[in-house]
Amino acid sequence: MENLKNKRITFTVINDLVTDQRVHRSAQTLHEAGASVTLIGRFLADSLPVERDYKTKRLHLLINSGPVFYIFYNIRLFFYLLFKKTDILVAIDLDTLLANYLVSVIRHKKLVYDAHELFTEMPELVDRKRTQKIWLTLEKWILPKIKHSYTVCKSIGEIYNRQYGINMEVVRNVPFSRNRDISNTPFKNLPDKKFVIYQGAVNIGRGLEMFIDAFEHIDDFIGVIAGTGDIIESLRQRVAGKKLGNKIFILGRLPLDELHLLTCNAALGVSIEEHLGMNYYFALPNKLFDYIQTRVPVLVSDLPEMKNIVESYQIGEVVESRSPKAFANQMKKMLMSPKRELWYANLETAAADLNWEKEKRSLLRIFEQL
Repeated sequence: MENLKNKRITFTVINDLVTDQRVHRSAQTLHEAGASVTLIGRFLADSLPVERDYKTKRLHLLINSGPVFYIFYNIRLFFYLLFKKTDILVAIDLDTLLANYLVSVIRHKKLVYDAHELFTEMPELVDRKRTQKIWLTLEKWILPKIKHSYTVCKSIGEIYNRQYGINMEVVRNVPFSRNRDISNTPFKNLPDKKFVIYQGAVNIGRGLEMFIDAFEHIDDFIGVIAGTGDIIESLRQRVAGKKLGNKIFILGRLPLDELHLLTCNAALGVSIEEHLGMNYYFALPNKLFDYIQTRVPVLVSDLPEMKNIVESYQIGEVVESRSPKAFANQMKKMLMSPKRELWYANLETAAADLNWEKEKRSLLRIFEQL
């Protein structure tokens, strides 16, 4: 801890800071260890206020979408970091790495890379070969030069280590320990019924079309989608087109405490990403760990990292079929399963193991070594 006293650490993300729990936990942990932490992101038209114990800065941009945006953001970020007093730069994902790397070289500053995913294997890039090649070229240029890095799971770390001959460590995306909060009153805008929840990014490849379609075969409980993203409007149109407005409720982005309370009261949490490239294949989403901390049984994709957690702790099931009807039947069975008491008991064990209070030791060790 003494190594971190008064060290100036600057984190950079490309989002608006509001819902990025992983980066918030990291910044808060280093702040509590005595470092002077600043978290930099960007300001959007619908950005909510941010109040943190550490410093935050949101850059205002003239362009906020399209390929030019990434160039514009890194140029803006480069000049901001070039004159900012800092000792350690932390780039979050490939889309903030260029500016951080150039500044680290020019100013002889320590650089740490936090890879939240296999960036060049994201579904948004897999079918756009030209764009993917640009990002891959950037990755191949910079990553072999990175001395300090970490990622969300062992599988992704091993891929980066093999490709670039680096030593990427693992800091899993687990939440702070929390108690389960049960509400005795229905949530606003939701009928008083059991519900299955999906929380997180509303983007392609998340299995949400299957989730919605499954409710054509369900009457006894409802589905809730809490989050926002690129396909949220198309999902709302899908719900309306299938006349499922009384069964599927898309709530958008919620404040973290409200989301926690909502999830605590769910009967089941789903994380049903599709196998759209290596990034999703090795996904270990933070929503899975959030479900664990709220003690909610889970239903997850048949993908190795998620499957390993669920089967190791026996806290739910793996998707047997991705047909909407079969998926609906599996959810029905899980809500009536005699295994639910066992799942709840095992969730207590999992929650005691998979929490930030334990995982942060890995993060602190990485930064103390600097």
